Parts: sequence; structure tokens; C-alpha cells
Amino acid sequence: MNKFYKRFLALILLVLIISGVVIYTTVDINTLQNLNRFKPWSIILAVMAVSLGLFFDGSRLMHMVKISNEKITLYQAVQVIFGNYFLALLTPGATGGAVAQLMFLRHAGVPTGKATVLVIVRTLLSILFLVLCMPLIFLHDQGILPGVSNETLMVITLTAFAVILAIVVGARRGYLDYVMVRLTRRMCASRRRKAFAFFRDTKSAVNLLSRSPRQMLLVFLESGLNLLCIYAIVPCLLLGLGVTDADWYTVMGRMIFLNMLLYFTPTPGGSGVAEGGFVLLFSDTVPAGTVGIVAVCWRLIAEYIPFLVGLYYTLTVFGRDFLNRQLNK
Repeated sequence: MNKFYKRFLALILLVLIISGVVIYTTVDINTLQNLNRFKPWSIILAVMAVSLGLFFDGSRLMHMVKISNEKITLYQAVQVIFGNYFLALLTPGATGGAVAQLMFLRHAGVPTGKATVLVIVRTLLSILFLVLCMPLIFLHDQGILPGVSNETLMVITLTAFAVILAIVVGARRGYLDYVMVRLTRRMCASRRRKAFAFFRDTKSAVNLLSRSPRQMLLVFLESGLNLLCIYAIVPCLLLGLGVTDADWYTVMGRMIFLNMLLYFTPTPGGSGVAEGGFVLLFSDTVPAGTVGIVAVCWRLIAEYIPFLVGLYYTLTVFGRDFLNRQLNK
């Protein structure tokens, strides 16, 4: 059995085990009663929400490509988006998502250098939007993370924002060049080349961000709408369970907080951490005995269905042999 099939089967097994454990440990005597109130239309509403989010994701990608003086079609943008979901779930820390985006952008005719910059910008804008949302969440939702005060989380967030701002300004004005030389002087030659290649791509990404501020503002807004629509899956599912009196500000805030954490988890696509974090954050909001089921449904709609679509596009465009080469690197 080749490496692709091994990883694919391992992922399926991992998802089934995690889903089973999450549901088993959260089911109680109230589960059946609460599920009987479930309205199927909420699934349709959730799928519409994620579809709208994916539309904004594709739209922002097309706008970024246009800013870089390249051009791709909507269909090619769709392939990039779903390919990202596919390889992100197959690799630790979702690192394969960036590889998939590069693959599809290059296949669409975007030069490798520009494709790398676009992938970095796409990630930076998403993280920047989430970071900017954090203070609004911490000011509203007290005790969001048990054992850690909101003041501590606020300090961490403001520090992260200051670091991002310093990196942007430093890269733009050339201040970081000296820092990079100092940091990499004791590295071996191959690692130093890789470090400087990444640094060069990051500087190019910063230059792209500052080149067309009005167009980048539109892309930033589309990034926010993309994320908010995808996170709206959970409110849709809760409405289907008859939850109408929830604090939707808190619900969306906790989804933003959880997904911010998922950017830094080592598991493939955040598997395990996402479901566990959801149960921890929403056990008081979701009707008794259904939090695990809602967590699994959220992951199914937000991640696993797009993963299967990405599998189809990846195999159709590149084939299994190409995938095996990528996974063996």
C-alpha cells in the first residue's frame, strides 16, 4: 500500500475514533429528547453558510492574483481553495495546505515566486483578522479559557499584534535584514538558504500588501467575511436544535477564539483539538447531551466535506503519483 493510501486511511481512522470518543463521552439521558427537536433545515442553512464563506475565499484569492498582475479563473480559484482543505488535513499542523495552494496556483499559470507570496498573504490576512477580533471577544466574554484570565489573553493578543506590526514595518523598511543575518549566521548552509528564501517571500508579501492599499482593504474584508460565514455553521446548527436565546456574540467570539488556536495545533487539520476545544467552550450553550454531536457535525460540514471535494480536484488535476511524490518529501 503506497503512502497516500496509508495517510488517507489513517486520517479516516483518526476522524472516526475522535468523533466516536467525543460523542460517546458527551451523550447523556437528555440526548434523544433534544435531538427530537432538531430541524433538518438548519443543515441546509449551515451548508449555505460554508458555501458563502468559500465564495468569499475564492473571490479574495482572485483579487490578490489580480493585484500581483496575474490572472486565474473562478474555477481555478475553487481548485486552490479545496486543494488547501485536502492536503491540510493529511499533514501535521496543516502544513500541506500551503503546498496544495502552490501546486494549484502554479498549475493555473501563476509563477512560483508570486504563488508563494500569495499563499503567505492569504494566511497573514486571515490571522490578522482573527487577532484584531480578539480584544472585542475578551472584553465581552469573561473566563473564555478556564485557568487563564482574560487580562493575560489580552496581553498575549496585543503582543502578537505588536510583533506582526513590527515585522511588517521592519520588512518594509529593511530593518529586519540585519536581524536575519544575525539569527542565521550559525545555521548550516542549506537551512540558511531556506530561511532567507522564506524571509524574501515574506518581504515580497509585505510589499504586495502595501502596494495597493484600497484593493488590499477589500481583500481583508473578504477574508473576514470568509471566516465569519464558515464560523456561522455553529449558530445554524444551534438554531436547528431550538436554541434561540443564546448570546450569539459570545458564540461567534468563541468560534473565532477556537479557530485562532487551530492555526497553531500540531495535529492534521486540528483533529482532536478542534472537537475537544468545542466541547470545552460550548458545553454550557448547546442543549444537554448534544455538544459532541454538534462538534462532529461542525467539523463534517466545515472541514471533511471540503476535504473530499479537494481530494477529487487533486486526483483529477495531478493524479496519485504526483501526490505520492509530494507526501514522500
